[in-house]
Amino acid sequence: FVGCGVAALCALLLVSFPLRGGGQAAQIRYSIPEELAPGSFVGDVARDLGLDAARVTSRQLQILPGSAQRHFRAEVQSGVLVVEERIDRERLCGSSPRCLLYLEILLANPLTSHRVEVEVLDVNDNAPAFLTSLTRLEIAESAAPGARFPLEPAEDLDFGANSVSTYRLSPPGCFTLSVKNRKDGSKHPELVLEKALDREQQEQHRLVLTALDGGLPAKSGTAEIVVSVIDANDNPPVFDQPVYKVTLLENAPEGTMVIKLNATDQDEGTNGEIAYSFSSHTRQKIRRLFSLQERSGEVRVLGNVDYEEGTVYEIDVRAKDKGSPSMDAHCSVLVEITDVNDNAPSVRFTSLSATVPEDAPMGTAVALLSVSDGDSRENGEVQLQLPADIPFQILPSFRNHYSWVTSGPLDREEVSEYKVVITATDSGSPPLSRHTILSITLADINDNTPQFERTSYEVIVKENNPVGEILVTVSATDPDLDQNSRLSYSVLSSPGKGPAADPSAYISINPTSGQVLAKLPFDYEQTTYFQFQVEASDGGSPALSSRTVVHVFVTDQNDNAPGIQFPLTGKDSVVQFRIPRSTRPQALITKIIAVDLDSGRNAWLAYHLMQATDPSLFGVALRSGEIRTTRALQEQDAATQELFLVVKDSGEPPMSTSVTVLVLLEENAPEAFLGLKAQAAESESVPRLTLYLIISLVIISVLSLAALVGLGVRCVRGDARGAVGCCVKAATLRVPPNPSCFSSVSDISEFMFMKPSVSLGNSSGNSPPDRSFSTEVSSLNVPMQCPQLPPPCDLQRIWPGRCVTKAPDVL
Repeated sequence: FVGCGVAALCALLLVSFPLRGGGQAAQIRYSIPEELAPGSFVGDVARDLGLDAARVTSRQLQILPGSAQRHFRAEVQSGVLVVEERIDRERLCGSSPRCLLYLEILLANPLTSHRVEVEVLDVNDNAPAFLTSLTRLEIAESAAPGARFPLEPAEDLDFGANSVSTYRLSPPGCFTLSVKNRKDGSKHPELVLEKALDREQQEQHRLVLTALDGGLPAKSGTAEIVVSVIDANDNPPVFDQPVYKVTLLENAPEGTMVIKLNATDQDEGTNGEIAYSFSSHTRQKIRRLFSLQERSGEVRVLGNVDYEEGTVYEIDVRAKDKGSPSMDAHCSVLVEITDVNDNAPSVRFTSLSATVPEDAPMGTAVALLSVSDGDSRENGEVQLQLPADIPFQILPSFRNHYSWVTSGPLDREEVSEYKVVITATDSGSPPLSRHTILSITLADINDNTPQFERTSYEVIVKENNPVGEILVTVSATDPDLDQNSRLSYSVLSSPGKGPAADPSAYISINPTSGQVLAKLPFDYEQTTYFQFQVEASDGGSPALSSRTVVHVFVTDQNDNAPGIQFPLTGKDSVVQFRIPRSTRPQALITKIIAVDLDSGRNAWLAYHLMQATDPSLFGVALRSGEIRTTRALQEQDAATQELFLVVKDSGEPPMSTSVTVLVLLEENAPEAFLGLKAQAAESESVPRLTLYLIISLVIISVLSLAALVGLGVRCVRGDARGAVGCCVKAATLRVPPNPSCFSSVSDISEFMFMKPSVSLGNSSGNSPPDRSFSTEVSSLNVPMQCPQLPPPCDLQRIWPGRCVTKAPDVL
């Protein structure tokens, strides 16, 4: 190693030709001696690739993992290839003629790969050695001069000139040494009988065999040879020919006969019986691959014969007779292995991007790969195939190296992962193939807007609902992934007044689940309907969003007790009237007028006479509240008649109010009904209140009539266009909850209220009500001449075609 000089420590650049353009990378070859110290210079890769010092760092030069990677290291700053650990050529390559190590150099910006070949040169660091230090030979004294006796060759782990170069025999005498050169380059010593042996003169000969290699200085090894001269057989076996040549297909099955040898012996009896065996120096590898029949001389296949492991095998065979002493002969069988296509191609990925963004442009590099085939010639030529329906293609880089790039648009929502089967096929006959599966995952891009399950939601909720009640759950989906599909819900405000302008005062929404909660109890008497918009936004950057509309319909509950409007009562709810004793039966004494702020059945009132001084004297109408005499007054009737009346609505549970009426029986009192006018005149506030109510009712009636006419026109037009119902999304009509009108029998202070009653069921979720639902006014408080108003037209969004209500019953 020291004799190699300083020059042996430097790598010799044999070939360096960087190829530019056309996607071809350079191939570089270096050679270094074995046993170099770590850090020793191998080659300047950056310079040989044509990279200046300023570009070396930005290109991020690195060695890809492989079998030879651990022996070398690339200096990132300088681009120099150095030795990482000591290299023992004998351990790494054995007896191979050339010891070649291959490296894959990867450069970034742009992404390219280059192949570097490093040849490890042998140094003379091993001395020849014999497997046995003592060899014993038995040679008959009848052996003729010139007879040859193969000796065990010495083994030298070095290669080429540093391996065994020659042999020497000492001391001189009856034997000389002949060295036979094999085709594989090995040298085998043979002991040659120079003079006839005479057992009586010398029974044993001791010789020293020295093996020398070709190194400078030369190394050597010795073995002792003991030759015993035996007096025996004088005719050795003879082979038909000294060398046999045969051909054998690789992978021949076990038991296949390679050749049948034939040796003859002119002696008779046991001296002519021949046994075949491998020569003593036959390598163990040959003994594992071939068998030799002792009696027949048939050479058969014993193990797996692989062309890729060896193309020629030389088998030394010994034919030995059974004489005493025995005599033998030797021949060589040269077995040439014929290659068959028995190795399928293999695909190796040198660089792989496991994740590709779905918006990657065409031509984006996904992976770098190489192919190999252990066979030779056309059996080792490989072609790659991909499925036709994928947005990828393979482009050649240089020999057996390829780039995997995108060839079409990618959409993760359609295909999130590609499991591509790459088929590598050689050109043998028949061809062999191997399938490799490559998994490519697409990274998500925020390219999809959230979508609500419904364009609008309808909610029916009873008034006086509890705070925190879930009104509806809105739900949207986003086909994107992870943060891009993480949705957040919010409520939007609208211009104007009321709940739509500031819905956050009435409702709140869970930004994660989409649950819409009531922040306060709703009052049907204040709000019967409102709507608001909900926006769903994803977590992408930039975020995408969509909206939906929630319609909230508030239904009535019986939460208002009837209120006595006439006659006017004090704090003790007691009123009194004076009537003459001459009042006739069925005469109208007064009329109790009560109003319930609820609607429908909850405002359907009934008047009951619960207690009376004389129950047979007065009666009250169930629906109208009129108090009349039921018989003629008599002298014995008490002068003061006390009536206790209760006004009850029809809600569940019902609510009620009471009033006490004192009727004073006098001789000269005015008529009962006139007394009503007198009592009304006594109150200065009654005419003024009536005037205000009349003005308000007129305004409300005009506005309602105009709205109804406009609604009717829209319904007719909608039917002409094939509309489902009379309401459209943009039209919203709200009817005052308590429209008022006067009856035909009202006096100056007598009035009553009416309102539509709509039964909306008990639904508080977002499920639409039954399509067969119809609105109907159950009853009015008192007889009246004004028409019943229809329900709010907003309900047509839920129940199309139900604008017309049933006419009210007049009591």
